[in-house]
Amino acid sequence: MITIGELSARSGMATSALRYYEREGLIRAERTGGNQRRFPRSELRRVAFIRAAQNVGLTLEEIREALATLPDGRTPTRADWERLSRVWRHRLEERIAELERLRDKLTSCIGCGCLSLQRCKLYNPGDRAARAGAGARYLLGDTPQPMAAAEREDDASIS
Repeated sequence: MITIGELSARSGMATSALRYYEREGLIRAERTGGNQRRFPRSELRRVAFIRAAQNVGLTLEEIREALATLPDGRTPTRADWERLSRVWRHRLEERIAELERLRDKLTSCIGCGCLSLQRCKLYNPGDRAARAGAGARYLLGDTPQPMAAAEREDDASIS
């Protein structure tokens, strides 16, 4: 059994985060007679699992669901990690693609439809990107669409 301070030092997580994870049922501690937390050493692996899953981009709810698939709330094994990480591979690949799009477009256009750059008049006249939804649409993978003749006329009348 280790104290919360030892768990914090070994895991690199703040004690406040560890208390939160405990409240959320992601990790477990026992209490001493003086009401101090004592964590089984195996909780180090659960904390490492949580950190790795967060780095993939999973929410705490998704992490909770993944941990709930383990029998008797046990610590994830290598086989558990391999099984669960296969499920998350698609999410990680999407994140990599998003970062690559950001890298490739970083110097030209952020694709948000803000119209604050001169080039936006070429790539996103009339904020057409907003029709696809919220956020940086071109960065999220949408491509600028050629402007239809009717839109060119509408945009010309606005100018």
